[in-house]
Amino acid sequence: MSCLATFKAKGLRLTPQRRLVVDALHSTEAHLTAEQIITYVQARMPGVNKSTVYRTLQILEEAGGVYKSELGDQFIYHHAEEGHHHHLVCRKCGRTIDCAEDVFLPVERAVRDKYGFQAGFKHLVMSGLCQECRDKTG
Repeated sequence: MSCLATFKAKGLRLTPQRRLVVDALHSTEAHLTAEQIITYVQARMPGVNKSTVYRTLQILEEAGGVYKSELGDQFIYHHAEEGHHHHLVCRKCGRTIDCAEDVFLPVERAVRDKYGFQAGFKHLVMSGLCQECRDKTG
């Protein structure tokens, strides 16, 4: 569901501050931290409180308008219109590679079959070494 549709479906007002959060999420193909979104919003509307941005992100996440993933010691956000996918992050150079959702389906099935546990792989971030960095150390 789009961010704008999320607000409409929840019967929530799309205030100028919330509109800027949505604009930030849709302004780039990159996944943004809350701090990056706050910087974007405050550059366009000084005085917007950080808590407004965090509340807006929480509303969007709970309603399925954005995905939130843990990346190291911070969270990253991207709008749900981008679709489900996972990320492979090189711990050496920091490169991020989008990874198709279906790559983890065998793991999801194996966990369900072996342990009777339904895992929820919504938006994973996995660290490792990219091909280029592996070739350099090889």
